[in-house]
Amino acid sequence: MRTEKVEIFDTTLRDGEQVPGCKLNTEQKLKIAARLDELGVDVIEAGFPVSSPGDFKSVSEISKLVKNATVCGLTRAVKNDIRVAADALKYARKPRIHTGIGTSDSHIKYKFKASRPEIIERAGEAVAYAKSFVDDVEFYAEDAGRTDNEFLARVCTEAVKNGATVLNIPDTTGYCLPEEYGKKIKYLKDNVVGIENVIISCHCHNDLGLATANAIAGVSNGARQIECTINGIGERAGNTALEEVVMILRQHPYLNLNTDINPQLLYDTSKMVSREMGMFVQPNKAIVGANAFAHSSGIHQDGVIKNRETYEIINPADVGVTESAIVLTARSGRAALAYKAKKMGYNLTKLELDCVYTEFLNFADAKKEVADHDIHTIMDIYKKSARAIA
Repeated sequence: MRTEKVEIFDTTLRDGEQVPGCKLNTEQKLKIAARLDELGVDVIEAGFPVSSPGDFKSVSEISKLVKNATVCGLTRAVKNDIRVAADALKYARKPRIHTGIGTSDSHIKYKFKASRPEIIERAGEAVAYAKSFVDDVEFYAEDAGRTDNEFLARVCTEAVKNGATVLNIPDTTGYCLPEEYGKKIKYLKDNVVGIENVIISCHCHNDLGLATANAIAGVSNGARQIECTINGIGERAGNTALEEVVMILRQHPYLNLNTDINPQLLYDTSKMVSREMGMFVQPNKAIVGANAFAHSSGIHQDGVIKNRETYEIINPADVGVTESAIVLTARSGRAALAYKAKKMGYNLTKLELDCVYTEFLNFADAKKEVADHDIHTIMDIYKKSARAIA
């Protein structure tokens, strides 16, 4: 079957930068934007131009730099926000204004102190005003995850009527279950007038650890854009992780969905963003964590040494990792020790391995991990004891 493209909208420089302590200067933003463009993302959300002179400057400079991706600026449903964003994006080859308003009853009542008809009117006016500056306008219905589907469809219909090209359906609080979010996307596909002319986008947060699952549920039900960040950084518990959705779609071809991302740049891009933002990547993070392709269990190590696919569904080289890591601990078996020893120039017979393994366990019990240089020490201990016996 013919595959369909899912566009990757990267908001590392906007939602990702909202994380406390992750403030980037313009030079850092330009460095990351250049890499995102090289990586193959379709849209780079460069910032929130009206929020500060520094963010305006960054969006403007990124607009000049980026050669392939659409450059997007975020706004509220406020005319001045939209006008400032349009000015910041004036150098972009492919500019997009991302405007919208909260649609859940909670947002309408407490944040806007408005009525549902007023929200629909403000949504339409914001999109129409943005459309007067750029052809590509994305509308977000903030807190769509907790918005009644029938009302959400009415707001989205108004946005489409006024020229929206993309409808962003954020699970702003990370509340939805995948089945619920998928049904919401399907409901909009079936009930928004003019939906066939726009792209539905998934913007999912990770408060319950479901951001990636929800995004996949969204594209499985007709959405064709995923909004995500490198390493899953973002507000509170973070956003959908770019590297995760890209590799899920790649590893499940029966979904008939693809992206233009170059996966071999994922690991290096992860390290760059971590370094520039000062945000540590947890070792067990999927795809790009230090332990994503590391094995310390003897059973797992034996399997991977015999055939990598026994315990790895992704070839490390596909995401830019040199090779799987065999980490020696007291839980490691003889196969792992022999494998490591051979890589360091020691070809052990079975009898030698049995003797060295005894020394290895004594060493490993005293340490959390046995490093490569420790192998030399263990071999020296073995050789001395063997000479003494002889």
